[in-house]
Amino acid sequence: MKALNTLTNTELLTWVQQAKTETIKGRVTERISQLALADPRWFAVQVVCKFGQTYSQGDTNCVFPLMSVIKPFSLLYLLEHLGTESVLRWVGVEPSDAPFNSIEQLAADGGYPRNPMINSGAIALADKLPGKDARDRTQKLCQWLNQLAGCQLQLDEVMLASVRAANSKVNRAIANYLTEKGHLENLETAIDTYEQICCLSGRVADLSLLGKLLACESGLLNLEQRQIVNAVMLTCGLYADSAQYAVKIGLPMKSGISGGLLAIVPGEGAIACYSPALDDTGNPIAAIVLVETLSRRLQLSIFS
Repeated sequence: MKALNTLTNTELLTWVQQAKTETIKGRVTERISQLALADPRWFAVQVVCKFGQTYSQGDTNCVFPLMSVIKPFSLLYLLEHLGTESVLRWVGVEPSDAPFNSIEQLAADGGYPRNPMINSGAIALADKLPGKDARDRTQKLCQWLNQLAGCQLQLDEVMLASVRAANSKVNRAIANYLTEKGHLENLETAIDTYEQICCLSGRVADLSLLGKLLACESGLLNLEQRQIVNAVMLTCGLYADSAQYAVKIGLPMKSGISGGLLAIVPGEGAIACYSPALDDTGNPIAAIVLVETLSRRLQLSIFS
């Protein structure tokens, strides 16, 4: 039987080279000037297995902000610290077929965020992170993840300045609507926290260690909380394309507009990619091709 730990570096190199040819079909985001500086040809992957084996290829020294890939981990943090019942009062777990920043979706749902993987849900949860202000909340989340996973995330101040300069009117409209419907306690702190946690940055090695937290039993996290996060990633993590890739790949996944992609192989390990060329939905096009290849060739789908 195939499994993640049967991978070889030779196979990985071959599949990476094939996947990289897809980058020409994608585009680097232009909404945030600092992200727009990325080379669309960059590609990095690190695979980490349950017992510590790692496989990596490509531009693994690239440092990138997690952006929306942080969303499963802010969810995990709140589930661990405040409990399932509280968290699910603040945000749902329903998939959305609308764009990740859809104000129309939020309005149709009466201001109750559809799930934590889209902006409305993530902003609502940023409002609930423990800490006296946005910086304190971000540092607490970062320290918790670094300690738990053994990674080295850091806040990228230059990226944060660029995000603030972009001044997302859509995110502010979402936050205004959440406030109007009683779902935010402090609008400014929620937006500031959301922007800061999205600018927590690292390499694919760091992202793979974060993924291993969700993939493997360690005694450090509640099993039920990991199951919730993985289930929401499977059904919501790739936005409107989540159902399509649940069928084609069969793994919990989360993407971000910086080009980060994390795939969880429950019980086996995690696959972390960085590829800033995005498709029209906002998912890293070559990274998804690689994960699809790995899933098919190594029979990784949770439905296998």
